[in-house]
Amino acid sequence: MKRISKRKLLIDFIIMILSICAAVFLIKTEIAHNFVISLGDLQWLGIIFAGIFFTSIFTTAPSIALLGGFAQTESLLVVSVLGGFGAVLGDFIIFTLVREKMSKGFSHLLSVPQRRRFSVIFKKEIFRFFLPLFGAVIIASPLPDELGVALLRISKMSKKRFLILSFVLNSVGIFIIGWLARVIVV
Repeated sequence: MKRISKRKLLIDFIIMILSICAAVFLIKTEIAHNFVISLGDLQWLGIIFAGIFFTSIFTTAPSIALLGGFAQTESLLVVSVLGGFGAVLGDFIIFTLVREKMSKGFSHLLSVPQRRRFSVIFKKEIFRFFLPLFGAVIIASPLPDELGVALLRISKMSKKRFLILSFVLNSVGIFIIGWLARVIVV
C-alpha cells in the first residue's frame, strides 16, 4: 500500500506542477485574456465554469488565471458572485461524491501507529471546534478546496450550512483574486 500511495502522490504532484505551468502559459501568452474576450455575451457562463474548476487541486491555478482575466472585463461583484456559484457546484461535487473516499483517507492518516499522539489531537473537543474554522480558511483562500471540504465534512456540518458557507467564502476569495488581478495587471 505504501508503494501505491507514494506513486499516487508523485503523480498528483506532477499534475499539480503541470497545472501551474498551464496557468503561467495561459497568462503569458494572453490565451486566458483572448478566451475571456471571445466569450462575448456568454462570459457569465465562462465565469461559472472557472468557478467550478477553482475548487480542485489540479485545476485551481488555470482557474485563477481565467478568473483574473474575467475580472479585467467584468464587474468584480459579478465575477465573485458567479465564480462563487460555480465554486459551490464544484465543492458540492467534492462534498457528495468524494466524501467517503476523503473521509477514509483522512481516517487512515489518523490511524497511522507512528502518529498516535497526532491522532489524539484530532479527537480532542477543542480540535473539533476548530475544524470548521480551518476548513473555512482553506476554502476562502486560493488553495484547493478538497482539504477544506473534508474538514467541514468531518465536522458534520449540514449540507445547507456547507453550501452557504462555501458560496460566501469562495465568493470572497474570488473577489480578492479579481481585485489583485486588476491591481497587478493595471
